[in-house]
Amino acid sequence: SKEKPTLGGTRIKPRKRNIAAPLDPAAFSDAVVQIYLDNAGDLELIAKCIESSDLNFSRYGDTFFEVVFTGGRTQPGTTKPDEGERHSYSIIDCEPQREAILPSVIYIQKILRRRPFLIKNLENVTRRFMQSLELFEENERKKLAIFTALAFSQKLSGLPPETVFQPLLKDNLVGKGLVLSFITDFFKEYLVDNSLDDLIAILKRGKMEDNLLDFFPSSKRSAEGFSEHFTILWDILMDAVQWSGKNQQQNANAALRQVKTWAQLLNTFCTNAKLELELMYKVQMQCYEDAKLMKLFPEIVRSLYDQDVLAEDTILYWFRKGTNPKG
Repeated sequence: SKEKPTLGGTRIKPRKRNIAAPLDPAAFSDAVVQIYLDNAGDLELIAKCIESSDLNFSRYGDTFFEVVFTGGRTQPGTTKPDEGERHSYSIIDCEPQREAILPSVIYIQKILRRRPFLIKNLENVTRRFMQSLELFEENERKKLAIFTALAFSQKLSGLPPETVFQPLLKDNLVGKGLVLSFITDFFKEYLVDNSLDDLIAILKRGKMEDNLLDFFPSSKRSAEGFSEHFTILWDILMDAVQWSGKNQQQNANAALRQVKTWAQLLNTFCTNAKLELELMYKVQMQCYEDAKLMKLFPEIVRSLYDQDVLAEDTILYWFRKGTNPKG
């Protein structure tokens, strides 16, 4: 038999191991913060600098969005500031108004177009912040609600609605009323630019269209609790009416169009006769207190009846024994 060939005199080198570089999110955070400071918070310039930088976004994506939202790195598992540089141009530091927050949404959109893999990091940070609402101040929670509403309005690179809605359903957050307050601010902002169908579509994608009651604390899943919320809903609807008609009839038509448009949203909350009656009381009170609506009460009730929000029995009960003396 032939001998096997050998490589005489050849020394086999041991294979090098892949040595992972240690994580250093603090240095990454400081570098991003420095870009903010160097450009004095100008988001267009910041976006250009970030696009041309060689920072390791694939490794520190979560840290990047912490800097965007809070101005710096946060302590693991919390929203508290960690050691290191910070900037004052974050979403949490701006005014709780759409005009102040919308530029940040557009800025994030630009970043995601260049680095689409960062959408997962945005989801991670958003989910963590939703689960930690109690760690934010009331004003800061409102800013987060406005940001998420604008993110969906701007169709922010496919941010899934369940990333926002599902993490909110923690018993302690719901029980403290933080979720109801957050979701109300979200509704208010989202409905400025979008239709009811758009809102329902988002709720469906977030698996919440049939579970709106889950946003309410158990103590508020009552006629009184819904009455308070109807006040919010109804005020939103009436605030959105364009009261620019030249005469009373034009204003009346505008109000009735608004009622018809949003009847389905009201119908979502009118799940029994008591709640229908609470809605009637709210409409009655506003028509009594607002001169523009003084004569519209019968027409609004008729419209709500035609849209199946109010049942005939509820209206008859209101007429016989349930009336509020005001108006």
